[in-house]
Amino acid sequence: MQQSVEKPVKHTRALIVLTSLFFMWGLITSLNDILVPHLKAVFTLSYVQASMIQFSFFTAYFIMSFPAGRLVERIGYKSGIIAGLLTAGVGCTLFYPAASAHSYPFFLAALFILASGITVLQVAANPYVNVLGDPATAASRLNLTQAFNALGTTVGPLVGSVTILAIGVGAASQLGDSSSAADSVKVPYLVLAALLGAIAVAIALFRLPTISHQAPKDGISKTNSIFAHRHLVLGVIGIFAYVGAEVSIGSYLVSLMGQPDIAGLSSHVAGKYLALYWSGAMIGRFIGSALMQYIRPGRMLAFNAVVNTLLIAAAITLGGHIAMWALILMGLFNSIMFPTIFSLALEGLGSHTGKGSGLLCMGIVGGAIVPLVQGYFADNIGLLASFAVPMVCYLYIFFYGGWGSRVNTAASHNKKAH
Repeated sequence: MQQSVEKPVKHTRALIVLTSLFFMWGLITSLNDILVPHLKAVFTLSYVQASMIQFSFFTAYFIMSFPAGRLVERIGYKSGIIAGLLTAGVGCTLFYPAASAHSYPFFLAALFILASGITVLQVAANPYVNVLGDPATAASRLNLTQAFNALGTTVGPLVGSVTILAIGVGAASQLGDSSSAADSVKVPYLVLAALLGAIAVAIALFRLPTISHQAPKDGISKTNSIFAHRHLVLGVIGIFAYVGAEVSIGSYLVSLMGQPDIAGLSSHVAGKYLALYWSGAMIGRFIGSALMQYIRPGRMLAFNAVVNTLLIAAAITLGGHIAMWALILMGLFNSIMFPTIFSLALEGLGSHTGKGSGLLCMGIVGGAIVPLVQGYFADNIGLLASFAVPMVCYLYIFFYGGWGSRVNTAASHNKKAH
């Protein structure tokens, strides 16, 4: 029998277990930033063609999120987490035959299946953390667990740069065969599949607390339509904008740092610098988790969005090494955005929380669309100038943090200010 969430000690144990999930899907997602330049070189792709890697991965969120939300409501959060882990493991395993077949479409199909599993994990784990404790500190708590997601995104490029980029480049140069470079993804993704399976077994054996949603207050969740909640709908757009901007920057930063007029770095060295971008997100989430005990989350979100807008403007205007470091620094201010938008958008949804989480995860499709749009501009007006695309996304996030996230009830507004 599962234990009640009323026991605080069980909250701590459950959060510790959940952080392993956040770490793993962060690592897997950031490996896409290594796959983009790697498979671009292996298959001689344009920027738009290479962006299909992120398109295939993040389109799964759009297609699978709402079904995943209904699945989690039906089978429960714990079973949903296990299903997500096993599905993601299958996707990782398919990288082996994709590399053997030297097929770019096969890689894209494997990525879609992998991302479908990650989608179920997102839909189950994010709201689980959000409600597993005091509602007043939900944004702070989600930022803390997302900090370990950022640790995974920091480790991912480091692992990928030495296991995929460096080994792949060496194999291709020695054998003169691009298919040999493609083989460098086999072992890393088989290891990931084994780890995901091991975590699924651990979760199955662990007794996670059950979730009971509080009754709706002030009429905020009494409507039958999930779309009637303005702050949720605008939050979906916010997730779209944030994930799109973050993924676009991560996808093209390695290529940008390789340009002679920016830094002239080799791909595997640039991959290590990419880890600084993600480590900034990790550090920022720990800081943000502490600051949001005292600062209204929406206000901090708006501030960070303004800073990132200015950093992109400086990068495009000044170029060179300044552009490289300005874009890397953005990771620090990206840090709190996803968990904060997610938490603000779920505020007060009560029994609709599961469906709201599924709807929010559909917004993650921004990671498929925005890099594709930026890739188009990169092919036509230049890579550095194309970073104006994510800048537009940050302007919307500024709006959401300042105004769009407000819930139209006095009680909820007061709770948000805590």
